[in-house]
Amino acid sequence: MSWVAIVPVKGNPGAKSRLGERPDRAGLADAFALDTVGALLSARGIDRVLVVTGDGELAVRLADLGADIVREDPVRASAAPTDPLNAAIRQGLLVARAAFPQANLAVLTGDLPALTPADVEHTLRLAAGKERSLVPDAAGAGTTTLLALAGIPIEPRFGVGSRAAHEAAGHVPLGLPASVSIRHDVDTAADLAVAQRLGLGPHTRLLVDGAPGAAASR
Repeated sequence: MSWVAIVPVKGNPGAKSRLGERPDRAGLADAFALDTVGALLSARGIDRVLVVTGDGELAVRLADLGADIVREDPVRASAAPTDPLNAAIRQGLLVARAAFPQANLAVLTGDLPALTPADVEHTLRLAAGKERSLVPDAAGAGTTTLLALAGIPIEPRFGVGSRAAHEAAGHVPLGLPASVSIRHDVDTAADLAVAQRLGLGPHTRLLVDGAPGAAASR
């Protein structure tokens, strides 16, 4: 089955404020997005990855990986100042539906630095049998991934309590254990420590481990 992934990436200096006062916070947020998109691009079954972002510098880096960039519409963003994440996702969904009407769609948060292609592929296999599905976060109340088969309407409701909101809209939770990488988004230092134990992607690992040549924070 053919899948198109949509990844919203805000890419601003205030990103990931819950990681604390560490000086590389903005760089980490960028690295999370790069590793999320890199894993998706390496997964069998994902034909295209659309990244919705207004960050020109990060867009270049994501495009270099092979992602298709959807430049965030400032008018659309300003029309939804309290819900910019879902507004960006809706923009990506509109582009994906128009450009790839026969594709199944998967929306993933851009903060999955331990994501592996194998876990993406397993998720897609489970989702292939359901019109609408979701992957809850490791805590169980949020959503990391929202999926719908071709032609099935999808309304993103990411934010506090998103799992319940998405279930109410008809998305069925997939039977993935809490240990799998696709359930581990990173908002806090504790989340990052768990992702590090799972195995970070290369961009995040360079920053966290302090290896030579690590990407500079912005």
